[in-house]
Amino acid sequence: MKPDKFVRGKHQYTKWGKTTEVRTMSEQKNQPNQGVQLQVDMDDAMAQGVYANLAGVMHSETEFVLDFLFLQPNQPKAKLRSRIISSPVHTKRLLAALADNVRKYEDRFGPIPDRPSMPSAHA
Repeated sequence: MKPDKFVRGKHQYTKWGKTTEVRTMSEQKNQPNQGVQLQVDMDDAMAQGVYANLAGVMHSETEFVLDFLFLQPNQPKAKLRSRIISSPVHTKRLLAALADNVRKYEDRFGPIPDRPSMPSAHA
């Protein structure tokens, strides 16, 4: 079986059946082969992901909670699709990665338009 390979940002992905290998490429030009290799196991359902069109964020001193929700049009109730609990350090890294990817997306496809405010998931 020939693996399926692709690159996104600083990560190189190699998919072997149900296993995906993620390699983080070094940012240092003088050490191009020094990266962290990580194998990610996932089943088909997890690989498909879930759709969310609303998110809520809460935090305490030691953790951040990110809730991803689906809100159907004209419905007053949202369905929680996924909850991620993360350390402050990892959440800050996630924020930087999201900002970097939004910048790259807008450089390629143009600005993402701002939309009117949606209901707050955590009031």
